[in-house]
Amino acid sequence: MYYKLIRDMHDGKSVHGKLYRTSHYINKRTGLLVERLHYICDTLENADYLVPALIYRVTVTQSPKFRRLLPLLNQVPGRTGIRVHRGTLPEHSKGCILVSPHCEQTLTARWLSEQTAKEETRLEICASKNRAPRG
Repeated sequence: MYYKLIRDMHDGKSVHGKLYRTSHYINKRTGLLVERLHYICDTLENADYLVPALIYRVTVTQSPKFRRLLPLLNQVPGRTGIRVHRGTLPEHSKGCILVSPHCEQTLTARWLSEQTAKEETRLEICASKNRAPRG
């Protein structure tokens, strides 16, 4: 179910990664990041600042805050500076997608090499059908 390669209907370019939100809690959302049919890592997001479920172009740029190269989601509606970076608690993020330190390094290197090769990296964030528990 999680391992379908999809196509962007507008221009036919493949979407390289998909983030599936799998668990919903009052203050956080967990998920799975899948790239080209393979599980990459688990994700964590702050429930108060979720990125809308859309397809985003990803570029790797120098983060002024973290002072290292990090993946940046482009054209997030109403937001800027939404990145994929390491973190372990939802409080570590105000909208960014958190991953393990190893996964951050892997994604940054992989997506930077695609960018260097003039390939476009896209990440689809999938809407979940589950609702957060009330509390």
